[in-house]
Amino acid sequence: MNVLSAIFGTILASIGFMFILLYTNLMTMGYSFFDFVKFISKRVECLLFVMGICIIVLSFERSIKNVLLLRRSSKFHI
Repeated sequence: MNVLSAIFGTILASIGFMFILLYTNLMTMGYSFFDFVKFISKRVECLLFVMGICIIVLSFERSIKNVLLLRRSSKFHI
């Protein structure tokens, strides 16, 4: 289940990042960087990048907790 959500998050993040790269052409038409960021923050396609990163982090959160618990409860302290 964690692997599937990580894959889904990667797909969403890559689609969102693709749109962010496509919208960088607005900067050649005279948009400033702050106008560009304001435009991107309002686009749903670009918010897919943020949602994808959040899904990836949440999918690995449980495995990180398990690794930390295993390290803490092991007999050998490194």
